[in-house]
Amino acid sequence: MFAPTFAVAAALAPPPPRGGGGGGGEFDHFVVVDFEATCERGRRIYPQEIIEFPAVLVDAATGRLVSAFRAYVRPRHHPRLTDFCRELTGIAQGDVDAGVGLAEALLRHDEWLRAAGVVECGGRFAVVTWGDADCRTMLEQECRFKGIAKPAYFDRWVDLRVHFEAAFGGGGRRVKLQEAVRAAGLEWVGRLHCGLDDACNTARLLVELLRRGVPISITGSLPAAPPPLEQARKQQQQQEMQQLLVPCGAAVCCYCGVASTGGVMAMRGSTQRRCFYGCGNWTAVSGATCPFFLMGGVVDCPIN
Repeated sequence: MFAPTFAVAAALAPPPPRGGGGGGGEFDHFVVVDFEATCERGRRIYPQEIIEFPAVLVDAATGRLVSAFRAYVRPRHHPRLTDFCRELTGIAQGDVDAGVGLAEALLRHDEWLRAAGVVECGGRFAVVTWGDADCRTMLEQECRFKGIAKPAYFDRWVDLRVHFEAAFGGGGRRVKLQEAVRAAGLEWVGRLHCGLDDACNTARLLVELLRRGVPISITGSLPAAPPPLEQARKQQQQQEMQQLLVPCGAAVCCYCGVASTGGVMAMRGSTQRRCFYGCGNWTAVSGATCPFFLMGGVVDCPIN
């Protein structure tokens, strides 16, 4: 258990009676998440690791925020939080030092959902985020990099920003969560960039969209694993590409934080003598751990 923030206490209070639409259509529940991760001002940390794993459970039929979950996660590669990260998220060094590994956080989250009766055979629920980064990038890449198996329900999600902009308009730009909450006539509650508070405010916005009759559906998903024949063809192409590269001395960091593999294109054509870099966690069996690929558009390395 954890001490609830003001935003959690306010969000979990029974909502006042309101008219209008409601109901989650194809879903009985929504699980709203908003991860916080290691960060630094002005640059990206490699690898970036989740340090706060919060979730809020919403009953789609009633619009009630049923319960909340939070686990602080201990980063493995950058265990000391930067001053910028602590100031931005409000997460103290002691919180992550006393935290659990990401695998344990996923297990506890799954147990929380099962205790609520959500994860079961035929359970109709969807993960909800603000933007695609939480499920498509942060959780997926860290799990792949660390070899952690995650529940399949994280492989597809509702990006609430898509539904908000369809209902309210975005003015041609990406609307931030706090702006969206206020545009919907709600008051922001809690601390911005506190993962649990952000998740609570996202959940409140979700309920408001449901009340207005906005249909909520899946907007994003991870690509399905390729069939064996296609996977074998992909591996062969990767091996052929490796043979076309010759060593290049430049060092480039991969998305997942390891040194990337580099080379120079030797085959004649428009890319000849150009440096290429790809994920250093590459094997002939599974391919690359992450989708990192960079072409040296400025560096023109000589071929040995």
